[in-house]
Order: sequence, then structure tokens, then C-alpha cells
Amino acid sequence: MKDQKVKTRLDGSWRNKRTNREIIFEWTNTTLMILVCSVTLYPIWYILINSFNDGSDAMLGGIFWWPRKFSIENYKLVFSDMTILKAFAVSMTRTLIGTVTNVLFTAMVAYPLSKDKLKGRAVYMMMGTITMFFAGGLIPSFILLKKLALLDKFLVYIIPALFNFFNLLIFISFFREIPAALEESASIDGANEWTQFTKIILPLSKPVLATIALFTGVYHWNDYFAGVIYINNPDLQPIQTYLYRMVAESGSNSMQMSAVGVAGQTTTSLSIKLATMVVAAVPIICVYPFLQKYFEKGMMLGAVKE
Repeated sequence: MKDQKVKTRLDGSWRNKRTNREIIFEWTNTTLMILVCSVTLYPIWYILINSFNDGSDAMLGGIFWWPRKFSIENYKLVFSDMTILKAFAVSMTRTLIGTVTNVLFTAMVAYPLSKDKLKGRAVYMMMGTITMFFAGGLIPSFILLKKLALLDKFLVYIIPALFNFFNLLIFISFFREIPAALEESASIDGANEWTQFTKIILPLSKPVLATIALFTGVYHWNDYFAGVIYINNPDLQPIQTYLYRMVAESGSNSMQMSAVGVAGQTTTSLSIKLATMVVAAVPIICVYPFLQKYFEKGMMLGAVKE
């Protein structure tokens, strides 16, 4: 009995000591995460509050947490400028079309490559792997797109980004986890490969489809380089290219100068830039909550029973 009490007391002290360590770790971890999140989010918050502040007042500085002189004139100018609205529409259209086509095309290529019975599979995989480490470069890409008559065309955003080998590897890994018994049973019922892919594989692949769609959508929305290199028509430039040119040509940008002239002293070129950045960032941020639920696996639980 005495030994049992000693053992219980030792176990209790050990539990308390372990609990204290866990509490210290949790507090330390929480503090560090708060600091990291603050350092990461504060620049975004700074841009947001200054975009809602009077432009001439913001030039005085000293705005760190809240707008000192609230104003929506910056956003009125942003949404009244047709160039910005056209660029925003181009980005929206490009992101929607580019994401859908990339996800479907990559999935269609990945499905047969996930089968070991495919002839020449090793050769295809080797060719794709080489492209991950070696690229032709900007000049050959420019010449190729010029020969294909894609310069100054909307399709220059879609066709070159139609396929991504890294995304293909993610698809292949996911498709290999799907039990072969599902496809075998479908084949017995008379379903061909296309029916199996569209009726069975794709519905079970919502997590990977959502993940790749998010990756591709963020790429299309944030990409400005294609608009700078391949597009001369201002009606086809995306919002990120417009922002790039606005920042690069801040001293001579006619839109900014005219906007400041119209609004008098209530806006500045910097305040218009900040408001445009916020408008450009909001749509892609709003996508995350809708795709978050598909990131967790578990779609295959109970699909096949032994």
C-alpha cells in the first residue's frame, strides 16, 4: 500500500511537471505566433488604413493604427477610372478561364500517367521532369509565342499556362490513392475510361482539384510579367500589370495626375496606389474561405469495404 501511494505521488508530480512544461510551451508558441502574424499582417493593415485616409493628410505621416481623416475619395477615383475597371475585368476573366482550363487539362493528362500500364509512361515522366529544372528562357518563349501569333492576344495568358508538371505530380499522387476496385467495378458495368474519369475520379478528387485551382488562381491573379512582356494593348493588361506600371511610372502616369487634379487636395498619387492595391487583393483573398473545407482529406473513407 505504501509503495502504491509513493508511486501515485510520483506519478502525480510527474503529471504536474509535464503539464507545466506544456503550459509554458503553449504560451511561448502562442506569443511567437502572435508576433509573426503581427509582423506579417501589419503592412497589409497599414495599406488598408492609409487607403481610407485623406490623401493630403496621409502625406503628413503619423498614421499607424486607424485612419486619422476618413475618406473614400481614393476608392471613388479607382472605380471611376475605366482603365482600372478594364484591367480588373481582364484579371477576373483570365483567372477564371485560366484556372478551369489548367485544372481540367492537367487532370486529364495526369489520369493516364497515374497508370503503370500506360506505354511510354517512363519517357513522358522523364520529359516532364526535365522541364522542371531546365527552361528555354525568355527570348525563345517570346519568339515561340510570336510565331504562334499570340502576342497582344488574350490567349497568351491561357495557352502557355495550360499545363504545369508540378501540379501533374500532385494529381498523380492523389489518383494513385484511389482504390482500383472502383474503376474495376465500373469497367464491369460497361463504363469506359472517359466515363470512369468524369463520373468517378473527378467527383472523388475535390480536395486536389480545389488545391490546384487555388494555386493556379493565385498565379493568374498575381502575375504581371506576362502583361508587361507580351501585351502592348492597354485594354488587355491585367490589374497587376497596371499596378506595376503605375508604380514604375509614378512620376509621369497620366491617370494619377488627372485624378489628383480632379479631386483637388483630397487625394494623392500614393493614396490612389494604395486603394488600387486593396481593390486588387480583395477578390483572391475572398476565395480562400470557400476552398478551405476541401483541403482536409477524408473523401475516400468508406468508399471501398473489404
